[in-house]
Amino acid sequence: YSILFIVFIILIIVTSFITIALTYFQLAVEDHEWWWRSFFSGGSTGFFIYGYCFYYYYARSDMSGFLQTSFYFGYMLIICYAFFIMLGTVGFYSSLVFVRHIYRAIKSD
Repeated sequence: YSILFIVFIILIIVTSFITIALTYFQLAVEDHEWWWRSFFSGGSTGFFIYGYCFYYYYARSDMSGFLQTSFYFGYMLIICYAFFIMLGTVGFYSSLVFVRHIYRAIKSD
């Protein structure tokens, strides 16, 4: 289980850095409404995971029938929503720390 924990930590770090970079690009064009965009850019990994579950279902699995399909996509929707909320929160808080840090460093005369 240690490799899964390492990959999870890497996922958190990469999500944080990508969200900080996207927030920086947004602030550089003087768009200061970064809150929801940082949440959605961090949580967008959940959409990718849900898209991959469609590929896995149709190309790799041998599942068939309404009950298996509904259970698979229902549980995957719940799991992907949890990833969306978790990584969106990570993205928001990392962007919040970044924005507070850069605005604290501004010296006004």
